Amino acid sequence: MEARKIAEQVCARLRNAGHQALFNGGCVRDIIMGQSPSDYDVSTDAYPEQVQQLFPESIPVGAQFGVVIVVEGGVQVEVATFRSDIGSADGRHPERVEFTRSPEEDVQRRDFTINGLLMDPVDGRILDFVGGHADIRAKIIRAIGEPERRFKEDKLRMLRAVRFAARFHYAIEAHTFGAIRKLATEIRQVSQERIRDELSKMLTEGAARRAFELLDESGLLREVLPEISRMKGVAQPPQFHPEGDVWTHTLLMIEKLPPQPPRTLAWGVLLHDVGKPPTYRPPSGPGDRIRFDEHVKVGMCISDEICRRLRLSNEDTEQIIALVENHMRFKDVPGMRDSTRKRFVRLPHFDQHLELHRLDCLSSHGNLATYNFVRNFLAETPPEAVRPARLVSGEDLKNLGFRPGPLFKDILTTVEDAQLEGKVATPEEALELIRSRFLPTRNS
Repeated sequence: MEARKIAEQVCARLRNAGHQALFNGGCVRDIIMGQSPSDYDVSTDAYPEQVQQLFPESIPVGAQFGVVIVVEGGVQVEVATFRSDIGSADGRHPERVEFTRSPEEDVQRRDFTINGLLMDPVDGRILDFVGGHADIRAKIIRAIGEPERRFKEDKLRMLRAVRFAARFHYAIEAHTFGAIRKLATEIRQVSQERIRDELSKMLTEGAARRAFELLDESGLLREVLPEISRMKGVAQPPQFHPEGDVWTHTLLMIEKLPPQPPRTLAWGVLLHDVGKPPTYRPPSGPGDRIRFDEHVKVGMCISDEICRRLRLSNEDTEQIIALVENHMRFKDVPGMRDSTRKRFVRLPHFDQHLELHRLDCLSSHGNLATYNFVRNFLAETPPEAVRPARLVSGEDLKNLGFRPGPLFKDILTTVEDAQLEGKVATPEEALELIRSRFLPTRNS
């Protein structure tokens, strides 16, 4: 409510100065849908310089396009001047912008009818010049005006149509969808960063499966993530994957993602089996089965390529690759040595690894025995037993006569293994272990 009050105050100041001021776009759509907008945008006939005069602390982020960010009480409100966009030089920005006094003319340049609604902040009256209210009732995503023209103005709108349709459980109107299928290859002209952001939203907004089905049906998937498209039709051994091919398995997993999952978990789930298509090997004879030798290693390389291509941060990339790398290790957990198991659960963001494993099981054989084993192990094992304080230091090794070098790491690892196994518990016991195991070797 605080954001709305600030936006209302911004509108009031504009109106008191003799200008029109209306809520526009997503916030109006959300209000009509009965949802609480996360932010509010304002449309006005005031020119950018007039907005800046009224709000001296404002930020002219896109003044040439009539966009000024007004900051009041820690809340940002985007204020945009009514305008018409002329042409499209780069598939994103208009060749020329002409400011106008007409809100009706302004909405004609917007992407979809559900985002082309305006609202009077004083009396709540909805101004609908494009049929957006009817399309909300009918649950339809429809381009404003000529669909091909709208998409050529900004190619990213094709991905946005898919995302909105999935998020709201809407259908994409036939002509709008036809234009997407016709122009799908042109999505390559959009920057990888913008594509990444749309895909991340699709994966985390609660309708990931439907979004990726629509990406596939529209032809966009093979353009933005051809590695995922190649999962289709790649069979899996039915004794482990009764659900079907790699594509079906992946769809089931992203469908089961928790609400608003961490971005890295969502991407890790999507990519965990990306190494299977290139490593597929059919049964070699009776009694053999489908195999994916080295699919984890190959998947790590492909995931790294995808993350770099989409300009994900180094931190996110590292975690996503770790999720791919470790997802097959869970089958070995019950038989691991205590030291190995404890190191395994010490992986950064281990909760994401465990959740990926849960989704993997639920989307294939359905057996959660290992998942429950790990849950019980974490519940029953004190944190200090998983991450115990170090018993010896490098200085202790120097005092024993060892010189810094690769052997240091081997000795410290050996001591920690023994500590995690419960074989040593004090510095004295650790030093005795070192003397018995390493000093004879050093002196020989």
